[in-house]
Amino acid sequence: MYDQSKQSELIRFARVEAGSTVIDVYPGDGDWTRLFSDVVGPEGRVFSFVPAEVAHFKNDPVGLMQTLAKGPGRENVEAVSAALGAMPQVTQPADVLWLHLFYHDLHTALIQDKGATAADFNRAVYERLKPGGSYVIVDHAAAAGSGTSDTQALHRIDPASVREEVEAAGFVLDAVSSLLSNKDDPHSIKVFDPAIKGQTDRFAYRFVRP
Repeated sequence: MYDQSKQSELIRFARVEAGSTVIDVYPGDGDWTRLFSDVVGPEGRVFSFVPAEVAHFKNDPVGLMQTLAKGPGRENVEAVSAALGAMPQVTQPADVLWLHLFYHDLHTALIQDKGATAADFNRAVYERLKPGGSYVIVDHAAAAGSGTSDTQALHRIDPASVREEVEAAGFVLDAVSSLLSNKDDPHSIKVFDPAIKGQTDRFAYRFVRP
């Protein structure tokens, strides 16, 4: 999805380093899990966390991550799955929690119909991160002032709403990156539309647990 320089910059932004324990939430095909596994090395740990709310998908996301974890050189990866609010029960205290293009889904029927909420998940993240740990969110930006109104239809969210919700859970905003910003994104079309797919205006926030 990103060239190597952007991948490297995002990893630095997330403060993932050798020996870190990282939780990769909703890992998809496992691209970030693999990258983190390489960075943290044999002394580190990567929990590839598949929310139970999406475990039924036809591509078998849990099975994909279990297979990844059994691959050569992936002894530091553990595939785990539980309800979003129960994430702390299947992981260990972490230095970094990584949430890539998924936060907006916390406000969609896909997740909320199963009883999960953004507030519940943010509290779970706070519980699981070590003091000083980083909660890193990258997502598709919606128009300023739109709040969470475009999460279902456009798969976008207003960055200000994310900040408000995460800070309400006790986190402190530590850094913002414009690495993935795109001023030419009209913010009014679905992220899967061919006119913008792969080029959406994306924000990156790093919050810290005090």
